[in-house]
Amino acid sequence: MITGKVRLRGVIEIAEAVRRRELRASDVLEDCLQALATINPQVNACVLSRADLAREEAVALDRRIQRGEDPGPLAGVPFGVKDLEDIAGLPTTQGSLLLKQAPPASEDSVHVERLRAAGAIAIGKTNVCEFGVDSSTYNRLWGVTRNPWNLQLTPGGSSGGSSAAVAAGIVPLATATDASGSTREPASFTGLVGLKPSHGRIPRSDGFANWATHGALTRSVADTARYLDAVAGPDDRDRQSLPANGTCYERVIETLDVAGLRTVWSADLGYAVVEPEVVDLAHRAARTLVAAGQLRWMEHDLRLVNARDALGIIMISKARDDMTLSGLLPHRLRDLGAQFQHWLEKGKDIGPAEVAASWRTVRQLEREMAALFLEADVLLTPAVACVPYPADAMMPEVIDGRDASRSGPEPFGLIANIAWNPSISVPAGLTKSGLPVGLQITVKRHRDDVALRLARILEHAQPWHFPWALDA
Repeated sequence: MITGKVRLRGVIEIAEAVRRRELRASDVLEDCLQALATINPQVNACVLSRADLAREEAVALDRRIQRGEDPGPLAGVPFGVKDLEDIAGLPTTQGSLLLKQAPPASEDSVHVERLRAAGAIAIGKTNVCEFGVDSSTYNRLWGVTRNPWNLQLTPGGSSGGSSAAVAAGIVPLATATDASGSTREPASFTGLVGLKPSHGRIPRSDGFANWATHGALTRSVADTARYLDAVAGPDDRDRQSLPANGTCYERVIETLDVAGLRTVWSADLGYAVVEPEVVDLAHRAARTLVAAGQLRWMEHDLRLVNARDALGIIMISKARDDMTLSGLLPHRLRDLGAQFQHWLEKGKDIGPAEVAASWRTVRQLEREMAALFLEADVLLTPAVACVPYPADAMMPEVIDGRDASRSGPEPFGLIANIAWNPSISVPAGLTKSGLPVGLQITVKRHRDDVALRLARILEHAQPWHFPWALDA
């Protein structure tokens, strides 16, 4: 566990205090940079700094407030940017030696642009696993990121730098991306709230994306709701972005009536290998949520097609093709980390027939998820298959002493990515060894309000705290 106590101010707490002039954005930032100096060496969450620019922005924000201007709903909130997306002035290295000399980005991603327009202040980049393809966060460029709950263990991936930074108290908010669980698994591993919103709810800057969405990691559902209010909405740079729906998520999480929603629980989706203690904690949290929210529990022997290998084949095949066409393969292969080399090696014999078969599996899962949500409104599962594993270890293929090579540590995340449903991980409890486990709540497409409301109900039913919090 990290050493030292930290004042864990939340997103809303900071923003409202700054807006009311009870705190200065400059002072909030200095507290954040002090935490960065003392805590980051323990966890290695943040890898690129823009402290000087952040100080200038905080001073400018304080001046705007003094002039009576509206500083925005995220006024003075320090945040980290996952090193898979752009912020002007810093390179986007994607955790790879291959991009060590990448030039600084010339502009922000739409996501970061909206956060900054809302008054939030970026302190720099957070670490990622190489190219975002792993369930832990370590790479040959920036090193190993560690879990604040146990420094020998991983904070998850690919958004592990963000989860470690938020859980440790360096920042109250950090951006994430999620193509198969990369927001929710780190949230589960570090005791955070991790939202994968509906596909298109938050615009992207990089064109078409089959499965990946932007998101964020915070320490509370209310903070996540305010974040989503600030960044959601259409943008013509992303033709898949959803139209505005008039929802105020921060208000909805307190008021939306969810009583009677048809709720299905699954411990394994019919194929996953999951640690019994993880199942038990998530199941108890699911029962608590159903009771507190007056939901309708449905008995359902859910058995979905296992699309993990199919998704991997599609992604790795494209990665191999892209890296070969760009000239990086084969002569830069040894510059890649062990996990990425492992995936490329497994994918070297993939041909068009395997890719086509994988797409058929993906389409089958889409149909099965659509059929499920004709019968049900909510799907509850564990967020992960296991507790955090060693920080510098490759993805485990044995879980609970059983072969998990075809389901892995995060078998639950990908279903919402493939089917474009909103899905959120919220703390479910602690294991006997003191490690956090999350409950994953997945709901019908476009019902981000329902996902957040249910997460808020569970958060109220079983409050959560961090042992290193000064106010704990």
